[in-house]
Amino acid sequence: MASAAFGGTIASCNSRNSEDLIKPLVITEPVRYDSEDPAIWINKENPAESLVLATDKHKNGSLYVFDIAGKVIPGKNVSGIARPNNVDVGYGFSLDGETFDIAVVTERLENRIRIFRLPDMTAIDNGGIPVFEGQEQNAPMGIALYKKPSDGAMYAIVSRKQGPTDGTYLWQYRLEDSGEGYVTARKVRAFGKWSGHQEIEAVAVDNELGYVYYSDEGVGVRKYHADPNAQNADEELALFATNGFAEDHEGIAICKTGDAEGYIIVSDQAAGKLRIYTRNGTSCQPPHRHELLKVVKTSALETDGIEAATALVLPDYPSGILVVMSNDKTYHYYSLQDIIGPE
Repeated sequence: MASAAFGGTIASCNSRNSEDLIKPLVITEPVRYDSEDPAIWINKENPAESLVLATDKHKNGSLYVFDIAGKVIPGKNVSGIARPNNVDVGYGFSLDGETFDIAVVTERLENRIRIFRLPDMTAIDNGGIPVFEGQEQNAPMGIALYKKPSDGAMYAIVSRKQGPTDGTYLWQYRLEDSGEGYVTARKVRAFGKWSGHQEIEAVAVDNELGYVYYSDEGVGVRKYHADPNAQNADEELALFATNGFAEDHEGIAICKTGDAEGYIIVSDQAAGKLRIYTRNGTSCQPPHRHELLKVVKTSALETDGIEAATALVLPDYPSGILVVMSNDKTYHYYSLQDIIGPE
């Protein structure tokens, strides 16, 4: 798998691991209570004005908004969110005759998701959208957005603090225009195996290839089709990253370097490391086999959520940016070139 964006080829049928301490280029100002999960919004007109969104997980929590220098942007933070857990960004959502980008956050203590317009952070959810309705186990944690290429429909895939082991742990919702100026959500499927060991929090979507990945903590990373109407949509495609983790499998970031090329980065929380896997199979691997390529150690502490953006190219981030949660109430910005690097 060649990756010119990173100056070399690191994938092979017999890859080797390396563990290097990588230092961040930026450490953000601290959040008030408990850092948890980041997302990146790319300002396509002016990349230097892109945003990093980050949850402050507390009963009186907030969604923080940082600039590329790691500074809180005055007036942008959204407060009063009851234990915001995870956040994701979607591009090109249509509402009330307009098209714009959105941020979606899980509000665990209220059993709902919150939706905000970007970049102004205006709420467009009529106060919040309930999830896992009718379920005893209904506290949302992970969130990932999928935009269907064929029709532009946008979906939210939500995991929860606890759930069943019968293959319905995650629920997927289609986000829709209410016709009254706010967003509604319609459940389209329940799917996803769970081992019963710990919980499922981290969820990530590879929008271009059409896959959703999630961490079954302490077991591995599971892979499904993101399109609810895909053939065999509810059948597991892969279970990988099953070996070498100190304890929990946490954050997942999709690092795209071509149409199908790139990497899947998974946080090995207790070890303070990131484990890097192939995004797709190589010439000697089937497409759903994700080989471990390398392991790097970062300066972040007990990393949970992570997010990558190869499309955000700036002088300090020539191949994109990786944002990593650190449990000292901060988030670290890394150059993806430093994290991936040529082997």
